[in-house]
Amino acid sequence: MNFIRRLIAEFLGTFWLTFGGCGSAVLAAAYPELGIGFAGVALAFDLTVLTGVYALGHISGGHFNPAVTFGLWSGGRTPTLHVVPYIVIQVAAAIAAAYALRYVAEGHPGFELGAFASNGYGDLSPGKYTLQACAVAETLLTFFFLIVIIGSTSVRAPAGFAGLAIGLALTLINLVAIPVTNASVNPARSTGPALIAGAAYLEQLWLFWAAPLGGAFLAGIIGRILFSESPANASTGAPSKRA
Repeated sequence: MNFIRRLIAEFLGTFWLTFGGCGSAVLAAAYPELGIGFAGVALAFDLTVLTGVYALGHISGGHFNPAVTFGLWSGGRTPTLHVVPYIVIQVAAAIAAAYALRYVAEGHPGFELGAFASNGYGDLSPGKYTLQACAVAETLLTFFFLIVIIGSTSVRAPAGFAGLAIGLALTLINLVAIPVTNASVNPARSTGPALIAGAAYLEQLWLFWAAPLGGAFLAGIIGRILFSESPANASTGAPSKRA
């Protein structure tokens, strides 16, 4: 039963992140008169993670992202048996959120599908950045995202502030990466919108799995060295109580 609760929490948190974050791009940033721009979308992703981590992190760890699960596993923070179920439920939640978002978006008479908040490189990059540039950006940004997560949830970090640090880190990541790749660092968040946006985005989806997972894996290994005092069951949002 406890593990079922974990999976439900991961589903809800990933759904919230995808619907809220991508929804800010599809429903608000798409209309210039609303004026939220890149900064508004970056803040929206921050708010979804910040609220999701504080609401659900004490149940599942508040991963909401296959790269986070993978990085915490490589860092010794997540049991091996949790990895595949977490990733499957995260991807399912992101797909459900993307289809729910499309249903809402289609309620506007002027709605055009477009990129539907999908990620891409080359011609599908918002700034037309190359594959190599996008790969480096996604790898490095995911690496530092996991360093923030692992560090802020370590035993010696200030208690109770992990969710804030994680949310602000994601804001920074989005401010940097939206012009480059439309900001992924989350394979589940990338998969849901790509299924809506179509074949061209699906063909590039591999990068938005490979780069975040690679960066997260490396961060987990480095995290073992930097934060070796951290408890094995530490979560992303709810640090364990100190002894």
